[in-house]
Amino acid sequence: MCGIVGAIAERNVSAILLEGLKRLEYRGYDSAGMAIYSEKNRLQRLRRIGKVAELAQALAEQPLTGHIGIAHTRWATHGVPSEANAHPHFSSEELAVVHNGIIENYQELRTELQGYGYVFTSQTDTETIVHLLHHLQKTHSDLLDALRVAVSQLKGAYGLAVISAKQPDRILAARSGSPLVIGLGIGENFLASDPLALRQVTDRFIFLEEGDIAVIQRDDLQIYDAHAAAVERAAVHYHEQAESAEKGSYRHFMLKEIHEQPQAVQRTLEDRLADDHVLAQAFGPDASALFARVKNIQIVACGTSYHAGMVARYWLESLTNTPCQVEVASEFRYRHVAVQPDTLFVTISQSGETADTLAALRHRKDNAYLASLCICNVGTSSLVRESDLVLLTRAGPEIGVASTKAFTTQLVGLLLLTLALGRARKTLAAEQEREIVDALRTLSARLNDAVSLSATIENTAQLFAEKNHALFLGRGEQFPVALEGALKLKEISYIHAEAYPAGELKHGPLALVDSDMPVVAVAPNNELLEKLKSNLQEVSARGGQLLVFADREAQLSDDEQTHVLHMPSIHPVLAPILYTIPLQLLSYYVAVLKGTDVDQPRNLAKSVTVE
Repeated sequence: MCGIVGAIAERNVSAILLEGLKRLEYRGYDSAGMAIYSEKNRLQRLRRIGKVAELAQALAEQPLTGHIGIAHTRWATHGVPSEANAHPHFSSEELAVVHNGIIENYQELRTELQGYGYVFTSQTDTETIVHLLHHLQKTHSDLLDALRVAVSQLKGAYGLAVISAKQPDRILAARSGSPLVIGLGIGENFLASDPLALRQVTDRFIFLEEGDIAVIQRDDLQIYDAHAAAVERAAVHYHEQAESAEKGSYRHFMLKEIHEQPQAVQRTLEDRLADDHVLAQAFGPDASALFARVKNIQIVACGTSYHAGMVARYWLESLTNTPCQVEVASEFRYRHVAVQPDTLFVTISQSGETADTLAALRHRKDNAYLASLCICNVGTSSLVRESDLVLLTRAGPEIGVASTKAFTTQLVGLLLLTLALGRARKTLAAEQEREIVDALRTLSARLNDAVSLSATIENTAQLFAEKNHALFLGRGEQFPVALEGALKLKEISYIHAEAYPAGELKHGPLALVDSDMPVVAVAPNNELLEKLKSNLQEVSARGGQLLVFADREAQLSDDEQTHVLHMPSIHPVLAPILYTIPLQLLSYYVAVLKGTDVDQPRNLAKSVTVE
């Protein structure tokens, strides 16, 4: 899985395909390839392991010229990075396929196709698709009919593009669980997994919906839904590259990146959810078998990533019954660690170059860990290269020093890990798994609801205009969220802020509470809500000013000392992700009031690559 580009035009399309791949490099990949129906009336292909630059060099030496083609950058899920495993995949030099996603039943299909005489030259699930299509064309001469039958046999997630030497006037595309977008031109049309890949050739796009199959020609386009009915999908204009290094209409990068979180989270989920479970192969080949052996987890990270790990500990222990330790990397690397049997070593980093976390990963190689896994936003980073398993978060570029979308996508990645582990270890009930997966499908919409509270939170920030200290409270998995909220406030507004488990108030922090110490609390509607309400009463009784972000059903209301901002309801497991948003917005607007440098706060760097 990773990036797809396709083009059909009167002009030569190889440069268009290559530029599209370059624009998708941010997603992370290990190989790249291109197939074109050439002027010699046959399918030709070039593939290279490594960077798109390697493919570009190969094209300079062996040009591919033609009016229709598909291209791909691959991130290994089945088979090691190699030229043989790179896309596009061929069948009998007649069909070429590129594919994002994971086909769960590829092994059964592969065995069946081998019985028909097909010889496989790769370890990938994708090669199964192209041979299946070729086989089906023996009884379905029209490629569209063959594709419909083929996708009905595929289990998992896929976004795929097909070209045929027998029908070289069309690209066929199919989507199920993995996004595809059609770019509209004049006398030419395009296909990609991300509109960013096509911005050099068009600003008009049609987004395929779940189950859609499209037939893309130079001067025509047909789209069929999951029931094979012809449908029309609305075209939209795409004016700005949403993840560019430009602020656009936003005052600061941090605000822009807060607003990008629903889309970043959605991208992080793409290709990784089946109907009722997480596709474990998203973490790497054979991940499911390895996860079944895990008995303990050690998470190591720094700063915001450490807070993400703390949230994950609650998920991992409550949902999968797997013991989990979370430690700051700068401490972990300098102490003797008693490693429990079959421990999965998990690192978390936005950049993948965080010095302490990278050193901890290298230090663990001297110990008896089962395997290492990293959750990271940069596919080319050292942490990714040196880990056994990887999940890329797809947050896109994050320019602001104070992490926002990197954090929420890390949380999503860690929840995907939790669900995959629970399934592999058979410690997560199937109904609970399905319930959480269904909730994940609506998470982006709930985050949009939270972001829409921006104006209300901006007004609320006035409460902090003259303050120098603040206290953040949370219970359960919301305690790490409170820690992250306090970190954000101190990072960019320079207000001294601390966070505590709400139940710890009476053990010391309550002595600080007065009218000059605002207290911020997060109050989702969960089993600890009534306990939290009691803690908030302790603050009110001491004259403290409360700002509470509460679920609409929490039955909390304003009074002279309490300001309640009502949050959208959400599945309790996903609440830490949602409740992070208002704390980010609060910190941002307080910093604006204070007049600090929001995007580049004093004394801090974006990527901490020194000890």
